[in-house]
Amino acid sequence: MNEEEISKKDLLELTGISYGQLYRWKRKNLIPEEWFIRKSSFTGQETFFPKQKILQRIDRIINMKDGLSLDELADVFSPSSGEVSITPGELIQRNIVTNMTLDLFEQELGKQDVLTFADILSVYVLEKLLKSGEITRDEGKMLLSLMRDHYAKVASRPCELALVRKMGVPLLLLIETTEHVYVDRDARWVFRLPLRGCIEELKLKINQSEV
Repeated sequence: MNEEEISKKDLLELTGISYGQLYRWKRKNLIPEEWFIRKSSFTGQETFFPKQKILQRIDRIINMKDGLSLDELADVFSPSSGEVSITPGELIQRNIVTNMTLDLFEQELGKQDVLTFADILSVYVLEKLLKSGEITRDEGKMLLSLMRDHYAKVASRPCELALVRKMGVPLLLLIETTEHVYVDRDARWVFRLPLRGCIEELKLKINQSEV
């Protein structure tokens, strides 16, 4: 299914940003190069964008740019985790996760002195899903194992974490290509969670909690 697109002209009118701002954010890697889709038109070349993605990104940039520099924003929106590592105690102290979720992580994967960004992301996502009631503790353990085994393979690309249940039996999926995903007609999607958004949220929390 093709995404709805918006022209550059309409985007600038709708958001109120200038041509210069748009391309400055592009140069700073706040807006990915692949979102600038060039197409031939009767006037020559015209630029289009994936409408939902670009509007969400511009809204987040506008709301966040007063508190963070453009370089800091670029790090938040980057899929790269950099050299981030945090101790379990710091995660609790910074209010990134709770003791309950961290205990579940340690039961499943063992205690660690320092957590990598991938493990921090796993426990952060688990916290969100447990709080929303979309996942059980046993399914949470499955999530942690799935992320530990396979997240590194898709870390640099857009992907979704999804849960399907059929007759009460859960199946957790880490989906790299999300355009066409089909399941049995008797199965029910419980959630589909884009991990890129979770990464941005987590990086922002880490940046805001640093002292």
